[in-house]
Amino acid sequence: MYQIVSKKNLGPNVKQMVIHAPLVARKAEPGQFIILRVCEDGERIPLTIADYDREKGTVTIIFQEVGKTTKLLGTLSEGEALLDFVGPLGTASHYGDVKKVAVIGGGLGTAIAYPQAKKLHSMGVEVDTITGFRNEELIILEQEMQAVSDRLFIMTDDGSNGHKGFVTDRLMQLIEDGNQYDLVIAIGPLIMMKVVSNLTKQYGIRTIVSMNPVMIDGTGMCGGCRVTVGGKTKFACVDGPDFDGHEVDFDEAMRRQAMYKKEERKSVQEHECRMEGLGNA
Repeated sequence: MYQIVSKKNLGPNVKQMVIHAPLVARKAEPGQFIILRVCEDGERIPLTIADYDREKGTVTIIFQEVGKTTKLLGTLSEGEALLDFVGPLGTASHYGDVKKVAVIGGGLGTAIAYPQAKKLHSMGVEVDTITGFRNEELIILEQEMQAVSDRLFIMTDDGSNGHKGFVTDRLMQLIEDGNQYDLVIAIGPLIMMKVVSNLTKQYGIRTIVSMNPVMIDGTGMCGGCRVTVGGKTKFACVDGPDFDGHEVDFDEAMRRQAMYKKEERKSVQEHECRMEGLGNA
């Protein structure tokens, strides 16, 4: 069993949990993920490692309550435990010889971008971080990102934080202002990563994106997490999650992402109905 050491609300339906998992924390690196199971009859879901502390033996996860399992996970309290917490899985991020990097997080993807910026900052790399949210209320990890960035730019779609625009607007401005990036790391919604990759391709800037398709076993056996990269089939759970953004077939990935929307909505509705029934008992 994996005890929940701490739990915190980061925003509307967004929660952060610190889990006691010494074996996972010992080997965890940015870019990797875990697969957890809340209870015996629960489904297995992947969540990217948002942070880790090797000395304390803890791993941090950040999730949004959108599906049946994340809603169930959100009901647990400090002191309670998860049944399974397997990892670290996936291939750790590799940056190469870089001196200046732009790290971009879109929405909840900011939680995945954070360990990337933290690792690069600890390596002495100059890090410009750009995060994007729909509005000011949804901004997460501002202080944490500030601490591991040379410069932090937070954009909102509606301008409610005083900086209206998309992450690509700020990235283009920084590039046109003469900033020479050795690498851009983009993590967030598929459409955001696609637009960022299209932009950086014009400037010849190497770009890494993090692909998080549907996963089942997390070991490359089921094939559910397949993505097309450079015209070849790759499995995000073992070949990734990091891939060359200029080679990913984002249109195919977006079509696959939408395949199970109907079933996901049904699962959530049935779960909520059962929970409401218990509340009236």
